[in-house]
Amino acid sequence: MVWRINGIIAARHAKIKMLSGSQGVLFYSHPKCRYIYTICKRFSSSYNGFSSDMDGKAVSSVDMGNLEISRKFECARQRVDDVCRILEGGPWEPALENALSVFDEKHQPELVIGVLKRLKDVELAVNYFRWAERKTDQVHCPEAYNSLLMVMARTKKFNCLEQILEEMSLAGFGPSNNTCIELVVSCVNSRKLRDAFDLIQTMRKFKFRPAFSAYTTLIGALSAVHEPDLTLTLFQQMQELGYEVSVQLFTTLIRVFAREGRVDAALSLLDEMKSNSFDADIVLYNVCIDCFGKVGKVDMAWKFFHEMKAHGLMPDDVTYTSMIGVLCKANRLEEAVELFEQMELNRKVPCAYAYNTMIMGYGSAGKFDEAYNLLERQKGKGSIPSVIAYNCILTCLGKKRRVEEALRIFEVMKKDAVPNLSTYNILIDMLCKVGKLEVALEIRDTMEAAGLFPNVLTVNIMIDRLCKAQKLKEACSIFEGLDHKVCTPNAVTFCSLIDGLGRHGRLDDAYRLYEKMLDSDHIPDAIAYTSLIRNFFKCGRKEDGHKIYKEMVHRGCSPDLTLLNTYMDCVFKAGETEKGRALFEEIKARGLVPDVRSYSILIHGLVKAGHARETYELFYAMKEQGCVLDTLAYNTVIDGFCKSGKVNKAYQLLEEMKVKGHPPTVVTYGSVIDGLAKIDRLDEAYMLFEEAKSRGIEINVVVYSSLIDGFGKVGRIDEAYLIMEELMQKGLTPNVYTWNCLLDALVKAVEISEALVCFQSMKDLKCTPNTITYSIIINGLCKVRKFNKAFVFWQEMQKKGLKPNMITYTTMISGLAKAGNILEANGLFERFKANGGIPDSASYNTMIEGLSTANRAMDAFTLFEETRLKGCHIYSKTCVVLLDALHKAECLEQAAIVGAVLRETAKSQHASRTL
Repeated sequence: MVWRINGIIAARHAKIKMLSGSQGVLFYSHPKCRYIYTICKRFSSSYNGFSSDMDGKAVSSVDMGNLEISRKFECARQRVDDVCRILEGGPWEPALENALSVFDEKHQPELVIGVLKRLKDVELAVNYFRWAERKTDQVHCPEAYNSLLMVMARTKKFNCLEQILEEMSLAGFGPSNNTCIELVVSCVNSRKLRDAFDLIQTMRKFKFRPAFSAYTTLIGALSAVHEPDLTLTLFQQMQELGYEVSVQLFTTLIRVFAREGRVDAALSLLDEMKSNSFDADIVLYNVCIDCFGKVGKVDMAWKFFHEMKAHGLMPDDVTYTSMIGVLCKANRLEEAVELFEQMELNRKVPCAYAYNTMIMGYGSAGKFDEAYNLLERQKGKGSIPSVIAYNCILTCLGKKRRVEEALRIFEVMKKDAVPNLSTYNILIDMLCKVGKLEVALEIRDTMEAAGLFPNVLTVNIMIDRLCKAQKLKEACSIFEGLDHKVCTPNAVTFCSLIDGLGRHGRLDDAYRLYEKMLDSDHIPDAIAYTSLIRNFFKCGRKEDGHKIYKEMVHRGCSPDLTLLNTYMDCVFKAGETEKGRALFEEIKARGLVPDVRSYSILIHGLVKAGHARETYELFYAMKEQGCVLDTLAYNTVIDGFCKSGKVNKAYQLLEEMKVKGHPPTVVTYGSVIDGLAKIDRLDEAYMLFEEAKSRGIEINVVVYSSLIDGFGKVGRIDEAYLIMEELMQKGLTPNVYTWNCLLDALVKAVEISEALVCFQSMKDLKCTPNTITYSIIINGLCKVRKFNKAFVFWQEMQKKGLKPNMITYTTMISGLAKAGNILEANGLFERFKANGGIPDSASYNTMIEGLSTANRAMDAFTLFEETRLKGCHIYSKTCVVLLDALHKAECLEQAAIVGAVLRETAKSQHASRTL
C-alpha cells in the first residue's frame, strides 16, 4: 500500500509539471498537498454585462450565472443519486463495477465526496473509494478521506481505520478537527471507550494532532467510568501537544483519582495545577472535600474546607452539605452537628440538601428522635421537608429493622410530601427482608392505586429478598405474573431468580430459566454464571458445572476474578486438585491479578489434598504480589504451615495478625494448638489455649479434641481427662472424634477397663461409635488377650452395619490366631480378601504364624508363597516359626526354600546395620 500511494503522488507531481505551461491553468498550493484547479474563462459576445435570449428579452449576466450554478448543482446532485443507486443495488461484483464505468470521466473529487457523504455502509464506501482511486489513478483529496472517515463514525465500524490514517499520513495530510471529534464521539456514544482511546493513540502514532474537543470529550467519558490511568495519559498528551489545560480539566482528573482512593496521585495533580499558577475555584474545593472524604480521608477534607476560606472563597451550600455528609459517614456526628449549626446561623432560607444530609446522618447513627426534631425544625422555618428527607429516614429505619416505625413515618410523610417510587421500593425492600410478604404486597397495591406502577427495580427487590428469605414459591409467582408490556424483566431479574432456584437445589429449573433468559435476548453476566457453577458443584453435579463454564467462554463472556475464584474453590472441594491448580494459572493467563482470596483458596485446597508443604512458597508469592492478608488468608496460611510442620512460622504469623489489627479467631488458635500438640509441645499448646480463653474466644470441640489427642498420645491421661471434663462443663458435646482420641489414649496406656467405661459413656451421651471406635476397642481387648470379648465387639460392629477397615480386620485376625482360633481367623482372612480387602504384611505374617502354630504347615507355606508373590515383607520370626512347623511335618523341600529366604533376610539386615 505504501509504494502504491507514493507512486500515485509521484505521478501527480509529474502531471503538475507538464501542465505548468498551459494557458488557463492556475496552481493552488494546499498547505499539505497540492492540487490543480483549472479555470477556463469564457467571455460572452456581450461581455459588457448583457446578452439576448431567444425571445429578444434582455437577461442580466448575473442571473444567467445563477441559473448556470443552479443547473450545475442539480446535475451534480443527480450524478450522486445515480452512483448511490448503483452502489446500493446489490453486492460489490464485476457487474456493479461495469455499471459505475459509465461515469468514468465524471468521478472527480466532488462526486466521490458527495457519494461518500450519502453512503451508510462502510464496506461499500471503502470499495467505492478504492474503485474511484483506481479509475482516476489519483490520490484522493483530503475531503474525500475525511468523508470516508465520517462514514466509519456514522456506522461505528473502524476495521480499516488505521490503514486509512496511514495513507493520509503518507499523502501529507490528516483528519480534520471535525472528523476527529466525530470519530471519538461515535465511540463514546457506543460505549467503546477503549476503542476511542486506541483511536487517539493511532492518530498520535502517525504524528497527527487530535482535536482539543476530542481529548476533553474522551477524558470526561473515561472519568465517568472510573478509568484514572487512561484519563491521565490523555491529559499528559494534551500538555505535550501544547494544548492549554484548564482548572476544569484538573478538577476532572483529581475527582477520578480521589474517588478511586488514589490519594497520592490526586494530590500530585493538585500540586501540578498550583505550580502552573492556576487558582483553585470553589468547584475544585467542593470536589476535593467530597471525594477525599468519601474514601475516608476526613482530616484532609477538613483541611480543604479551611483552606478555601483562607483563600477568600466562601463555602456554599454544596461545600457545607458535602462536609456534613463526610463527617456523618465517618461517625463524627458531633462535628457534623456543629458545622450544620454554623451553616444555619443567620440563614433565612434553610438549605434543604443540608437538612436531608443531616437527617440521614442522625438516622444512620440510630438517633431517630433527633432526625424527627430536625424535620419539625425545617417545617418551623417555612420549608416543607421533601420526599428525599423522608426517604432518608425510611432507609435508615429499614437498616435498623424498625419496620413498624417506618410504616408509621410513611403515614406521617403523606401530610408533607407525596411518596414516590423510591419510597415504595424502600418499604417493599425492608418488608421482604423481614419476611412480611403480605404487607409488602399491600404496599405494592397502594403504590398502584396512587398511579405508580412497580418498575423493574421494585420487581428485582421483591424477587431478590424473597429468594434470600427462602420464599421461592412467592418469588416465582411474582416473576410469572409480570406483565411484560408494563414491566419487562431485565438481566438482574433473571440472575436473582436463577441464583435463588440454584441455592434451593432446583438446578434444572434454574437452567431452564437461564435458557429463557438467552431467548429473551438478555446476555447473562459473570454473576449469573458464577451462581450456576457454584450451585451445580454444591449439589454434586460437577460435570454440569464444568459444562456451564465452557458454555460461558463459548458465548464470549469473559470470566471475572470472582467467578474464577468461585470455580477454583468448587473444583478443589470436588477433589480435582490439578484442575484447581490449572484454574489458578488461568487467572494469570487471562490478564487478571490473583487476589488474597485466590491464594487462600489455592493454599486451602492444596493443604486438604495433602500438599501442605507448598504453603511456604505460595505465601511468599502472595506477599511479593502485594496482597494484604485478611483474617481468612492468615487462617489459611497458618493452617498450611501447621500441617507442613512449620509450627514456629505459624506462631510468628499469629503474632503478626495481632500487630496488623486482625484479631485471631478460634480457627487461628485451633490450627496452632493442633500443630503444637502433634509435635508434643503440649505445654505451649495449653498456654495458647488459655490465652484464647482470656481473649473471650469461644473454644469449640475441635480445639478441645486436639488437646485431648495430644495429651493422650504422650500418656498424660489425667490432663486429657481434665480437658474432657472442662469441655462438658462448658455445655459442649464431645463428638465421635473426641471420644476416639480419649479411647485411643487409654488403649495405648493399656487401661482397657477404663476404655470400656468411656465407650459406654459415649453411647449413653447419644454419640454413635464409628468404625474407628470399634477398631480401637477391639485392638485394646486383643492386647490384653481378651479375644472372645473382642469378637463380641466385632459382631456388634457388623450388626450395626459398620464395615471393618483393614486395621480392624488385621487386629481381629491377629487376636483370633494368637488365641488359637485359627479356623475363625482363617475364615475372617479369606472373607476380608473376598470383600476386596488388600491384606498388609502384618496380616500375612500373623496368619502364617497362626497356621504354623496350629500344625497346618503346608497351608502356612502356601500363604508364605502368596505373601512373597504380593511383594509383602516376611518377618524373620515368621520364617523361623514356619521353618520349625515344616521340619516337624517333614516337608523338607519347602523348608529349604523358607531357610533360603531366612538367610537372605539375615544378610540384608546385617548389610543395613553395617552401612
